[in-house]
Amino acid sequence: MNSTSTSKRLCDAFWQLANPKVFMGWSGRWLPWLVGLTILFLGSGLIWGFFFTPDDTRQGSTVKIIYLHVPAALMAINGYLLMFVGSLVWLIRRQHVSVLAAKAAAPVGMTMTLIALATGAIWGQPMWGTYWVWDPRLTSFLILFLFYAGYIALWAAIEDDDTAADLTSVLALVGSVFALLSRYAVLFWSQGLHQGTTVNLVDGAKQENISNVFFQPLLLSMAGFGLFFVTLILIGTRTELRRRRLKVLQARERML
Repeated sequence: MNSTSTSKRLCDAFWQLANPKVFMGWSGRWLPWLVGLTILFLGSGLIWGFFFTPDDTRQGSTVKIIYLHVPAALMAINGYLLMFVGSLVWLIRRQHVSVLAAKAAAPVGMTMTLIALATGAIWGQPMWGTYWVWDPRLTSFLILFLFYAGYIALWAAIEDDDTAADLTSVLALVGSVFALLSRYAVLFWSQGLHQGTTVNLVDGAKQENISNVFFQPLLLSMAGFGLFFVTLILIGTRTELRRRRLKVLQARERML
């Protein structure tokens, strides 16, 4: 009974956030804290990682790209998963906050995907002898980037907001397949040069292929990227809500 009532309260709280007024009030209170935490975690993680960790015995200083590449790749995938959830909620419940959060996540996720691709190419050249190979994970990330770009372009191409929300939501559901492929590509196909998962926190354990001297600042960097991602999504969603409200007010003025 207690677990059921707790789940019900969490569910009710989630749907309350779908109310634009509630969301604006809640996000406005939390944004300053999120900005502060983002600066703290992201700054400390990157400074520690880039300036206070040694060079790797095999990879040299290029190993430090990990503090940008891994968190960016993680946020690229999670961004599309957020778009999947927001789009699904829109199609089922017609909640505007959810689909606007998905819309706000798209440019952030696309940027994270681009960072992951660029840093991966820079890292891959000295390790593999080439900037690009048609590796399963690299290819799936490139396709993910194209889905992000297509999602953004579709929003821009359709004037009616609800029609755009419907079509982009369908595209987001289809593209979520490639988000999952990007995450598990190395497990599905054994061929390819890309290594397996660098960090595995299942049961509180980590992979043995990364030592603590690199692992600890990487955790801070990942947390910082996550907070940065959430902060940008909240800002973007608030901006979209204001834009839609302004559009409604302008339409009312034209009718007077």
